[in-house]
Amino acid sequence: MTHEHPTDHEPPDEELVPADDAIIGKALRGSLIVAAGIAVVVAAILLLLNRPRDKGPGVAMAAAIPMEVERELTPPPVVWTDVTAEAGIDFVHVNGAAGEKLLPETMGSGAAFFDYDNDGDQDLLLVNSTYWPHGQPPGPSPTSALYRNDGSGHFDDATRETGLALSLYGTGVAVGDYDNDGWVDLFLSALGRNRLLRNLGGRFREVTREAGVGGEEGEWSTSAAFLDYDNDGDLDLFVANYVSWSPEIDREIDYRLTGVGRAYGPPLNYEGTFPYLYRNQGDGTFRDVSASSGVQVRNPATGVPVAKALGIAPADVDGDGRIDLLVANDTVRNFFFHNQGDGTFVEAGELFGLAYGRAGEATGAMGVDAGYYRNDPELGFAVGNFANEMTLLYTSQEQAALYFDEAIVAGIGAPSRLMLSFGMLFFDYDLDGRLDLLQTNGHLENEINTVDPSQSYEQPCQLFWNSGPEQARSFVLVDSASAGDLARPLVGRGSAYADIDGDGDLDVVLTQVGRRPLVLRNDQDLGHHWLRVTLRDRERRRDAIGARIELVAGGVTQRRQVMPTRGYQSQSELPVTFGLGTAERVDALVVRWPDGTVQRIDEVTIDQLIVLTRP
Repeated sequence: MTHEHPTDHEPPDEELVPADDAIIGKALRGSLIVAAGIAVVVAAILLLLNRPRDKGPGVAMAAAIPMEVERELTPPPVVWTDVTAEAGIDFVHVNGAAGEKLLPETMGSGAAFFDYDNDGDQDLLLVNSTYWPHGQPPGPSPTSALYRNDGSGHFDDATRETGLALSLYGTGVAVGDYDNDGWVDLFLSALGRNRLLRNLGGRFREVTREAGVGGEEGEWSTSAAFLDYDNDGDLDLFVANYVSWSPEIDREIDYRLTGVGRAYGPPLNYEGTFPYLYRNQGDGTFRDVSASSGVQVRNPATGVPVAKALGIAPADVDGDGRIDLLVANDTVRNFFFHNQGDGTFVEAGELFGLAYGRAGEATGAMGVDAGYYRNDPELGFAVGNFANEMTLLYTSQEQAALYFDEAIVAGIGAPSRLMLSFGMLFFDYDLDGRLDLLQTNGHLENEINTVDPSQSYEQPCQLFWNSGPEQARSFVLVDSASAGDLARPLVGRGSAYADIDGDGDLDVVLTQVGRRPLVLRNDQDLGHHWLRVTLRDRERRRDAIGARIELVAGGVTQRRQVMPTRGYQSQSELPVTFGLGTAERVDALVVRWPDGTVQRIDEVTIDQLIVLTRP
């Protein structure tokens, strides 16, 4: 998140923490902005001369806008219905806010769709925070909540019977079968000690201490991901940490807004932190390899941590069979950890073009997701930013190591500028075979409209329909009249998707700060065909996280990676959904398992969920 004032007015140097990345970043961003201006002029001249466009290093430049007249594109009619109460979800998020305006109160928490009891449908975990010690009211402490799906989209509260009635200042969640016993386990990130919950056949037992993944008591962890970064057959754990925070530091900074008084401040005044990377030992324990693996990035001028991480997107960017990591950092440059295949990563965000915004600036990055939204081999990343900062849509340009922000050209940039975006999800909501984009929005400050009439605390989600790569504008914003309950203003934070009612299309959950979540049922009725794929491995990585699936239908190749970690502090379902549109058959289905095994299936019956086992 960034300062409430326009982003071109940076706070005076004396207001910044001396150890902040801004010491060297401010000068660097200034030079990059100048370079960007020069590059724009040069690019225009070269374009007139019909020469290739200049793509200078470190500056994200948008592609030239086609000069053809754009035809009006209308997203298909899809109804979204709020079924939260009907589905049996009575959860209310508790952030402990009592007027002090402490920063963690406004950052919210995530959610996860996963099948904890192996009955074939998607259950729902909602992460909760709690009261501050000095503000605890009488009665039991709030806990996170686990809801069991009966297969029809109705849920029953299974929190206590499954051993998950834990009280902590929770933030995020990761899911994965870390012990390869066939049952999906849980990791809860928090302000303070994190928690690892081992799934013992539908009931959870906390194993944090013996597993060695609790982290430091004073850290503030956010998004987390299970991934096999070293390809040894079991899932390791990456945990992002935000800023170095305490109530005393927060009160000392005493951030204020004119006309409001004390307010939730930007992270510019807080030092950064290091993430955690835990290597799975294969015996139920993990070893902290954060320092030796290359994920600890220091400010070269001060030696202090740079990262202020909120979102992470694990993805095999270059197709080498190794999972890389894009880390969305708030007000400092994003990181791209490129997996070297020897147990280490190289931070290469600037080299890949993923570190900064379109003008060479660090943005208030929140949530992030990855997807092959153009149905070609080029992977895209969507990054949600602070208010008055457009969403970033990084797309590789015919080579995996070169990314540019194409949000403006793609139709996402301008509509997203005023919004403060957290959750980001690529998913095919209308089953037409193209990945659409959902942004979950909501401001930090409940009185923001007092000082900025263009802003509001509650903000509607934005659903961008993917019209196809052949269009001048790839994404079209679905108008509020067509979005139904999805357009309802909310204080949005985390988001996740799953087919909760078994009808083939993807439903969503949206979390709010200090309020109830929204479970939105996708009631599309377009007649599009679909195929859902679940992968199983009897020996290694039982839930096949990291596997790649390609589906060919109607002359189009769709690509997906099995990866539940998406958006902001949340996890979406493990089954992979392919929309087929009007295609009535699948021509080929190819699975590239994490161990390198390639499996091809030529005959598949559509409009069903299939389970594939590694040969």
